[in-house]
Amino acid sequence: MITFILVLLLSYLIGSIPTSIIAGKLTAGIDIREHGSNNAGATNVYRVLGLGPAIIVAIMDILKGAVAALLIIRIQIGDPAPVSMVMLQLMAGGAAIVGHIWPIFAKFKGGKGVATTIGVLIGIIPVALAAALTVWLILLFSSRIMSVASLGAAVMLPIATWIWESNPDGAVSQELMVFALVLCVLIFFTHRANIGRLLRGEELSLGRSKAGSDKIPPPPAQNAAIPKITNKVSSGTLSSPPETPVQEDQK
Repeated sequence: MITFILVLLLSYLIGSIPTSIIAGKLTAGIDIREHGSNNAGATNVYRVLGLGPAIIVAIMDILKGAVAALLIIRIQIGDPAPVSMVMLQLMAGGAAIVGHIWPIFAKFKGGKGVATTIGVLIGIIPVALAAALTVWLILLFSSRIMSVASLGAAVMLPIATWIWESNPDGAVSQELMVFALVLCVLIFFTHRANIGRLLRGEELSLGRSKAGSDKIPPPPAQNAAIPKITNKVSSGTLSSPPETPVQEDQK
């Protein structure tokens, strides 16, 4: 029982590491949740900070899920976990996903959990994951809207699990099927605001942001004319226009 609780706790804490928020602080000194789409995920990092930081954040978020499902479950302290190894993987992975969406280290305001879900599925249902990622890529390149791609992949996941993860007798693992369905519902839940914007035709594509600019603008360049005037005033070299002598009215 000690092992079971420890695995779930560590998985949640690993998932709670706010990689996108850390990237925003280190790269531009900003809270990524206050820019772009206001989401703490790799897509918003791409929109605000660029491709390089986004790739790093996506890899780290994927690793969080993979570490939970493949490494943390190997901890052996106290009595063995009261569930099967597959179930332990699913629960540890689920804890990491929950940690990413509601991170304790970021006031429970995190990302949508897609990248961390990918990391979890790599070690559990890789074939179904490959099918879901194929749908994700097709929709992403055709629509250029990340939420559309993510929702399409979420729908494909339980379908692919039912098709490719079946036993030789045609029966699919009930645990895997329930997990895939729960993940699908969870992805739709975390994208509920995106769904509303899609229905209104307001969803952001990869090439758009709320302000019409994808990047945090660099510090504004100083207007060359203003410093010159300021410097002259401060140095006393800028003189006021010569006064016109006032002539007395001639009588």
